[in-house]
Amino acid sequence: MASASGSESAQGLRIVAPPFIYALLMLAVPLLTIVAFSFFKDGYQTIVREFTFENYRAVWADPIFRTLMLRSLLVAGMVTVVTVALAFPVAYFLSFVVRPDHKSLWLFLITIPFWTSYLIRVFLWKVILGHNGVINSGLKSLGLIDQPLTFLLYNTGSIVTTLAHAYAPFAILPIYVALEKIDRSLLEAGRDLGESRLMTFWRVTLPLAMPGVLAAVLIVFIPTIGDYVTPTIIGGGKIPMVANLIQAQMLDIDNKPLGSAIAVTAMLIVTVLALVFLFLNRRFLRMR
Repeated sequence: MASASGSESAQGLRIVAPPFIYALLMLAVPLLTIVAFSFFKDGYQTIVREFTFENYRAVWADPIFRTLMLRSLLVAGMVTVVTVALAFPVAYFLSFVVRPDHKSLWLFLITIPFWTSYLIRVFLWKVILGHNGVINSGLKSLGLIDQPLTFLLYNTGSIVTTLAHAYAPFAILPIYVALEKIDRSLLEAGRDLGESRLMTFWRVTLPLAMPGVLAAVLIVFIPTIGDYVTPTIIGGGKIPMVANLIQAQMLDIDNKPLGSAIAVTAMLIVTVLALVFLFLNRRFLRMR
């Protein structure tokens, strides 16, 4: 028995080792490099490997960082709310309305946006919202406007719209999986006890779907904060976020220690917020 258990453990280690080593090399090493750089000094086109906290003091004392970090959190929060609010009805429709033999087709259609590059999708939204884009051209051809609408592009709303579209599949799929796991007999029992469909949804369906909603929130919120392509292209560079500040420090100004300190600080803030959200979600589920 001991030898059989040992062989199973060895086989398990052989299976886990390749992806673990890959994750270690591709994720942990770059992250540790960024953390190490954040404690070094910046020299002229070089990095002085002398330990210092000056980069972090400069980050927290910089009003630009605080402004951009707050803006990034607000934009990411708006994108998350819009994305999850739109994704939940779609996932609910897929789980409870679509016939079982048609669900795979609908899931296939939802994943079609993944076939194209994220950058291409961002540029497509610029074409749609631009002064001579699809919306303005369509409204002008219908005679509804004489001049192009200028508020469609280069603002927070256009950034939120683009990011919500880009991350919609990431929100739909985990919510759909959570809804699929719900025992339908529980919903029937609620209706048999005289509950309306709305109250059954509120007391049964939504609490049971919260793990999927939580996953969708984190999947959308965390990468949205680090997005710098959409604010640059759709925002026209007028509404920079914290990722744009990191990019400028790393590439334009070539101050990698300070850019690393900004990146690490932003990651710590996002981690704290994610942990708070997880705590509040557990309290909510206990109260329910």
